[in-house]
Amino acid sequence: MIRTVDLRGKALSKAGYASYLPRADFNIDQAMDLIHPILLRVKNGTQEDLIQLAQEFDGVKPAAIKVPQSDLDLALQNLDPKVRQALEASISRIKKVHNDQVRSDKTTTLVDGAAVTEKWIPVDRVGLYVPGGRAVYPSSVMMNVIPAQIAKVASIAVASPPQKDFGGLPHPTILATCALLGISEVYAVGGAQAIALFAYGMDGVCEKVDLVTGPGNIYVAAAKRALRGVIGIDSEAGPTEIAILADSTALPSDVAVDLISQAEHDVIAAAILVTDSVELAEKTVDELKIRVSETKHSDRIRQALSGVQSAIVLVDNLDQGVDVVNAYAAEHLEIQCKDARLVSTKIRNAGAVFIGRFTPVSLGDYSAGSNHVLPTGGCACHSSGLSVQSFLRGLHFVEYSQKAFTEIAETVVTLANAEDLPAHGEAILARIEDLS
Repeated sequence: MIRTVDLRGKALSKAGYASYLPRADFNIDQAMDLIHPILLRVKNGTQEDLIQLAQEFDGVKPAAIKVPQSDLDLALQNLDPKVRQALEASISRIKKVHNDQVRSDKTTTLVDGAAVTEKWIPVDRVGLYVPGGRAVYPSSVMMNVIPAQIAKVASIAVASPPQKDFGGLPHPTILATCALLGISEVYAVGGAQAIALFAYGMDGVCEKVDLVTGPGNIYVAAAKRALRGVIGIDSEAGPTEIAILADSTALPSDVAVDLISQAEHDVIAAAILVTDSVELAEKTVDELKIRVSETKHSDRIRQALSGVQSAIVLVDNLDQGVDVVNAYAAEHLEIQCKDARLVSTKIRNAGAVFIGRFTPVSLGDYSAGSNHVLPTGGCACHSSGLSVQSFLRGLHFVEYSQKAFTEIAETVVTLANAEDLPAHGEAILARIEDLS
């Protein structure tokens, strides 16, 4: 059901360890070729083109691309009270964590009369993508909308695929969550066409945005890559992945259910266990054999676990295990060890780290307060998860007095001439001449 990779006795480089743990085939370049005609249809098209694309890809023709406010209100009105209560509890925790991410302006005074102020300015308008298809993701509404609202983005739009079962509207739980958060601009459009709609805008339908965030399938990732520059993006999210670093104190049942929980997302989801305990590895496999058959999406999970992207990795000790997981740079990393908090201090590369038995990834997916829009495919080596900062830009406001200017003028002229850019220096000297 899941392959074993034995790294015991091997002392490898970061790249060497990573080579033993490939991701699933996720060919964005090929997908870009497929979506190119879609991007052009949206760029040059009308609402009727979007409706036709929905018919082709979602099997339904929405009455309109923009969801009426009455449908948002109705979805919230009809929301299961227990689900609403769970959403409200999660919203409260997510807001609390993300409120602490707000940055304050900072002024640096270099000398008397010379100051640089860094101000954090929100993006004017954002488009937030919420996937549909195999599952319903009100959690992704919360994870995208809340940090944008805390960043004080003035204009927020959400897109989610139209659903055949709901007359061409996005799933009602998605609509209800938008309404709960006060989002009134929601579009029934999915896939590459949703990203194109946000990127190009469309007269009478949707105003162009500056930034698009949110996870999606390979075609969403391809559209983000193709349109990066036309819009800003958070990341090109790939298939979800979990790595678990565990020793002999971990419970095989815990490890197995956590691997299963992420494999449930997609047949190309990655599930990795890194352990120095052969006994834990063997008992985890036994648990998987039992539990996969008993869970709802067993075929999907079995395919994900048996793919090249999933493995049980044997290491000599936890120090080597730390090297392996840092090389892999998982989207989600669980630490299930005796001294889990201490081991977590050695982690440099992960989208989010979940420490100890009672902090499974599922907690972070919904209600831990952290964000679940995280870097995948090894991008955690250089990128962060979605946050309030994702929706802010640091602008420098520079102000020099005459005295401060004249004190530094010669330095600027010297450097301009050293770079063979004399006009730069002349812009300084002209002001000096006007002072005499």
